[in-house]
Amino acid sequence: MDDPHRNDPRNARGDSTDDWYTNPPARSWRRPSDHDGSTGARAFHAGLPGYAPTPLHDLPALAAELGVGRVLVKDESDRLGLPAFKILGASWACARVLGERGATGTDLASLRAAGPLDLVTATEGNHGRAVARMAGLLSCHATVFVPEGMTATAAAAIEGEGARVVRVDGGYEHAVGRAADHARQDPDGRALVQDTAWPGYERVPSWIVEGYGTLFAEIDEALDAREWPAADLVTVPVGVGSLAQAALAHYRDPAWSVAPAVLSVEPVAAPCALASLRAGRSTTVATAGTTMAGLHCAEVSELAWPLLRDGCDAAVAVSDDQASRAENDLAELGAGAGPCGAASLAGVRAALSRPGRREALGLDGGSTVVLLSTEGARS
Repeated sequence: MDDPHRNDPRNARGDSTDDWYTNPPARSWRRPSDHDGSTGARAFHAGLPGYAPTPLHDLPALAAELGVGRVLVKDESDRLGLPAFKILGASWACARVLGERGATGTDLASLRAAGPLDLVTATEGNHGRAVARMAGLLSCHATVFVPEGMTATAAAAIEGEGARVVRVDGGYEHAVGRAADHARQDPDGRALVQDTAWPGYERVPSWIVEGYGTLFAEIDEALDAREWPAADLVTVPVGVGSLAQAALAHYRDPAWSVAPAVLSVEPVAAPCALASLRAGRSTTVATAGTTMAGLHCAEVSELAWPLLRDGCDAAVAVSDDQASRAENDLAELGAGAGPCGAASLAGVRAALSRPGRREALGLDGGSTVVLLSTEGARS
């Protein structure tokens, strides 16, 4: 029987400040073997125009600063022609949605024949732009609901993909509700492609997470190809937690005998995963403004929470100033990132800033740290 206290934040190792959480048993936990992470997503992505694995930069200056053997940055600044990783999930989910509407295959020609359809979503920016890009490739339409705080530049980028942008009064969660209502009004002509889950809406978000798996498969292949050691720590920026869910589905697969630690990083203005982990239950938090707009979320995805609860080794929250410093440092090292992408570096710095945290993550002078830089530098 599972120990009911194994995820109690009072059992966390190291300090217990409000910006930090650790779960010592997480690295040895493995997801259920019937949780099938093997999909056709990787082959589908390889068939899309312009597909290539994104770079994994080796940055020895950061390794020296952090006192580890290697720091590798997975650079998602140009993923299938867009400046973020989100199209991996959006593209696979759109393909699966059209498959349910009669597409006979996952090649673009077969998918186009199943349309047209209005692909509906809500976004803080990159996910909506990715859905809009896929709508264009698939001869579909896109309607994207955005929160009131979205910048005009971000909204224009989505409109530039041919989408109809609907600005709502309120934050991201309100935009999600409006998008879901809009899709329900015409179930034959509209389909919701949302990257967060709630009771009764799990299938499409699960496809999005499957799509993100391509990123982690690429990391594994790059490490093997270059004869680098397997990662000891993978650092993941977290909004609703879908990318972290994908990371944990991958690294907590029963096939791993020794798996990397996984560190979640969020803004101090919106630490829904950290608050949930510390509380031992999924928790909604009050949010404030942050430059890390893609991580500005008040609650964790319903599907992500069980994996975060059981498989996430540590969580940390960082300030906008910390993310800005990391953003500038990555730019100087030739691995430019936006605030959300730079949060990974800010998070590792914060995680190693106090006694006990390095030990909690199992890091030493020979460790390999992988930072997920999820978006490119903003113009």
